[in-house]
Amino acid sequence: MTTTNAVLQVGPLMPAVQDPITTEYGAVRLPDNADERAAFLAARGAEFGVAVTSGRFGVGTGLMQQLPNLRAVVNFGVGYDTTDVAQAAERGIAVSNTPDVLNDCVADTALALYLDVLRRISTADRYVRRGDWLSKGNFPLATKASGKRVGIVGLGRIGKVIARRLEGFDCLISYHNRRPVDGVSYEYRDSLIDLARDSDVLIVAAAGGPDSAGLINAEVIEALGRDGYLINIARGSVVDESALVAALVKGKLAGAGLDVFADEPRVPVELLGLDNVVVLPHLGSGTHETRAGMAQLTLANLKRFLDDGTLETPVH
Repeated sequence: MTTTNAVLQVGPLMPAVQDPITTEYGAVRLPDNADERAAFLAARGAEFGVAVTSGRFGVGTGLMQQLPNLRAVVNFGVGYDTTDVAQAAERGIAVSNTPDVLNDCVADTALALYLDVLRRISTADRYVRRGDWLSKGNFPLATKASGKRVGIVGLGRIGKVIARRLEGFDCLISYHNRRPVDGVSYEYRDSLIDLARDSDVLIVAAAGGPDSAGLINAEVIEALGRDGYLINIARGSVVDESALVAALVKGKLAGAGLDVFADEPRVPVELLGLDNVVVLPHLGSGTHETRAGMAQLTLANLKRFLDDGTLETPVH
């Protein structure tokens, strides 16, 4: 492998990242147009040793194959399922992400969805704006948010922060992981079906990628049941979206709060008319403070790799 420090930008990035990688490191933007991209990679693919991208775009299988001298993928975002990490491992390509700095805001988003869906906050807001309070009288009753049995799928960094917030609502928390987590008092369930069956609310905080694709399938949704609620702040791929839509349309789930979808920014049209579903445009980490922290960590990873070939926050 030829050693090169040339930087390739894959996909759009926020100015706090894009501007410095361009001015300080001479980053070149990969064309978005398919024909232009193919010609660019054929002519210049071997030039680049580092790719800077985001969780939405990543460096997928085909693109990585066309970058023969790639040594690192620096990712803006905690999720890296759009990057071919298996090929990266085979080729010795280092991959970084931006963990921890977004834990609080993503957990806050989960809590906001939890409260909104159960207490029907968004629906009530629309009720007032339409003039229904005046013409139809009091808004229908909602569901108590405190004291619920909450199952968390994926008790990692973000899952733990979500759990701590829900403790303040006197919730009974249990979780499902590949293996039990040390140092927590929450009940571990090795069966996802059992977790769903014994939960009032199921919160999905699992990492994306092939291993978790369709993890929340029709059987899990059926176990959660018509009185259960699903909250997803992980990745759209973790949930069988067709099964979820069918359950919601048929009244086999009480409601859902969704920040992520299988084919973003496309949202299943069936969900848009349901008042028991809250849909957000993948804004889990979308605050000024958190995005600034993510940008700083992305640049720190890039600088360190170019300085000494290591990363601040490597993905293992």
